[in-house]
Amino acid sequence: MIDLGISKIALIGAVALIVIGPEKLPRLARTVGTLLGKAQRYVNDVKQEVNRSMELDEFRKMKETVQDAARDVESSIRTGATDFEKSWSDTVTSTTSDSLSGFEVFPEYRHPKKNWRLKRGATPQWFKARSGVRTKAQSGAARVARFRPQPSRKA
Repeated sequence: MIDLGISKIALIGAVALIVIGPEKLPRLARTVGTLLGKAQRYVNDVKQEVNRSMELDEFRKMKETVQDAARDVESSIRTGATDFEKSWSDTVTSTTSDSLSGFEVFPEYRHPKKNWRLKRGATPQWFKARSGVRTKAQSGAARVARFRPQPSRKA
């Protein structure tokens, strides 16, 4: 911006004091201060916008380089795949079915079509009774009555 030294600012202040007068000088100083603040904010906004645009340009260039590298990798993989397919087809056609007779042929995998959510409890009742698994809910009073010792019968 404008390079103002202390002597130049003092000279401008003295001229302003003489021309404008001491009663209007504070209001003029406030107005000049607000205008300078707005100008500084505007300059800062312009600088930030320029920086953003520069960063966007850098990101675009970086994006282009990454895309070019990805295209190169894709093309190399594609050429490798085609070379492998050619060599594979050559080896498959060169071998005959007689040379493959020593290999075992396994059946193709089929999904068992089981659904574990539909599973039902298939434990037999005799096994539950023997192992002591509770199959019915029983109240505490019924449990006490069940295991209460029987009075001995004397007759």
